[in-house]
Amino acid sequence: MINKNLILKELSFKASRSSGSGGQNVNKVSTKIELRFDIDSSLLLADTEKNRIKIKLKNRISSENILIITSDSERTQLRNKKKAIEIFFDLLEKALRKPKKRIKTKPTRASKEKRLKEKKIQSDKKKYRKMD
Repeated sequence: MINKNLILKELSFKASRSSGSGGQNVNKVSTKIELRFDIDSSLLLADTEKNRIKIKLKNRISSENILIITSDSERTQLRNKKKAIEIFFDLLEKALRKPKKRIKTKPTRASKEKRLKEKKIQSDKKKYRKMD
């Protein structure tokens, strides 16, 4: 797994005025945080990990391969920064998790019998409709 303290040094933040709740606070204080992570220039990620991130998080990545996360739900800049970092690590963890291989299975005898029984019930319903 990636060292969180080291990867934090590769992040850059930008603050701006946010919309939403906060009253006059919204108009005066820059509380919205934009977290930026340059995937290509990261020294901590292997090329395979970088490619996996680019594929899994393609909707959040700019054309310059920069992962952008914004947070403006909180009233303070610090809380928005913490939230953005939290979201970043959650996304990174999910993107780097290797999917489990699917094990092929055959339908059981009971499931086959259940399917045929349900088909017979449906068939009988339709047959009885025609009789009326």
